[in-house]
Amino acid sequence: MNRRTKIVAVAAAVLLTLGAGGVAVASGGNDGHGNHGVREAAALTGTAKLYRPAGDDITFSFDAHLAAKDNKDPQAATGTFRFSHYKDGKGGYAVAKVDCLTTGGKVAVVTGKVIETDVDAFRNKRVGVSVHDDGKRDRLGYSWVGRDTNLEVPPCLSAAPFEKVLPGTGDFTVLPWQVDYPTE
Repeated sequence: MNRRTKIVAVAAAVLLTLGAGGVAVASGGNDGHGNHGVREAAALTGTAKLYRPAGDDITFSFDAHLAAKDNKDPQAATGTFRFSHYKDGKGGYAVAKVDCLTTGGKVAVVTGKVIETDVDAFRNKRVGVSVHDDGKRDRLGYSWVGRDTNLEVPPCLSAAPFEKVLPGTGDFTVLPWQVDYPTE
């Protein structure tokens, strides 16, 4: 492969990666990794099913973003996330409007108010979900775990990612938050 072909191939791969990962790029600035352009402050995208040997169909999908201009305010995050749990034709779903997103490395925590559901216990409640984007071994946690759980949680909080994702279904992408610390 000649040099020009390699450059074109690398450029195409970068564009595909940026498009698939939900990274917003604009002109100007430096994203902290030596790349020029402005990227989102944080993001969580993707879908996965949880591992359940009994056959439950539990799915989580995320489209959560924190704009670069809101880097110091994770409660300015936007987007939605959806979760559902079905078994033997019974179950339910909920859609939440994102109201906070924090990420660190390959871990994300997102909260949101449920805006659509067929499960009364979730109606108008804030719920939280955590994700560990670990390639083929993704994990997930949610705030409503436990016997006597109060579904309403504060913004930006959830349980640790204790659930295993069904192999072959996890395609989470976590864009790490880069907090700017004062230098003086």
